[in-house]
Amino acid sequence: MNLKRISILLGKEFIHSPKNFMFIWAIVAPLAFTLVATLAFGTLFSEKPNLGIVNEGNSQLVVMAQELDSVTAKTYEDVSSLKQATESGAVDMGIVLPQNFDNAVLQGEIVVIEAYIWGESLAKNRIILPTIISDLVRELAGQEVPVEIESVTLGDEVSTPWSERLIPFLVFMGVFFGGLMLPSTSLIEEKQRKTFEALVITPASISDIFIAKGILGIVLSVFMGVVILLLNQAFGANSLLLVGVLFLGAIMAVELGLIFGALIKDITTLFTIWKAGGIILFGPVFIYMFPQIPEWIGRLFPTYYALQPIVELSLRGGGWSDIAVSVFILIGIDILLVFVIAIAARGLMQRS
Repeated sequence: MNLKRISILLGKEFIHSPKNFMFIWAIVAPLAFTLVATLAFGTLFSEKPNLGIVNEGNSQLVVMAQELDSVTAKTYEDVSSLKQATESGAVDMGIVLPQNFDNAVLQGEIVVIEAYIWGESLAKNRIILPTIISDLVRELAGQEVPVEIESVTLGDEVSTPWSERLIPFLVFMGVFFGGLMLPSTSLIEEKQRKTFEALVITPASISDIFIAKGILGIVLSVFMGVVILLLNQAFGANSLLLVGVLFLGAIMAVELGLIFGALIKDITTLFTIWKAGGIILFGPVFIYMFPQIPEWIGRLFPTYYALQPIVELSLRGGGWSDIAVSVFILIGIDILLVFVIAIAARGLMQRS
């Protein structure tokens, strides 16, 4: 492996790949599916989460909430009006601030807030709003104050709206379509045009070639994953950790692409395998799309260990403790695939 040769090859990949149909399709297809899905469910340009407040004690928290750019705060005269607004979906969450609320906060007492949640509100809004409320209470008190939010769900409760069920599919399409198809088609086309043989007789080694093609696939894969999460407003709070998981998932996608590219002779066969083997790659996605399917089935698929951390971080507000096991398994799979690539590359060299 030579860094200088890899950088030269990578430069050529960045120059020539944007002219390739697969490079363009790897960007256009996930964005097109995202656009259709988000327009269908009205989430592409969705408004900020709506917070309803009944202010029984003239709390300054209401003014502070109304000044925030991240939430739309609405006030209601009584609890009955707040419940009606929440049940109809006019607000995602409604809270009741009792008499002497500010005094209790300033004295550092345990604060109990009665809250009502719209049953069809998005999971991310259910995560964002309690966090915002806790931050406002902390700002009002000027210190850490224990906050307990006693919530009641109103309206028809939907465990996971379809707008969220589709996000894992859209992210996986962005990550795996570009990460897998771009390096595999690039290798196959090199072999068909007989340019691969010309490359391997230069000082560049086969590992240099594979790494250059892999880096381009990883960059495109991570970029598309981030873009789709941002478009769906599902980037979550642990952004660096989420990007790290996308990176590990992109490595898996690229490794599979390099293996396919080394073993498969033509593009037609590649697309046939992609269509036939798609269930193996996208199997875990259906677990999240249809929650009635037992989650343990998803664990049988290697790609589950890339998808589960993404879902936990972006949609469920999880942290490292919720994804650690899956991440370590994902790293193990990525390392194992390196050895598979070495075997496939050796076979490719013998056939060249």
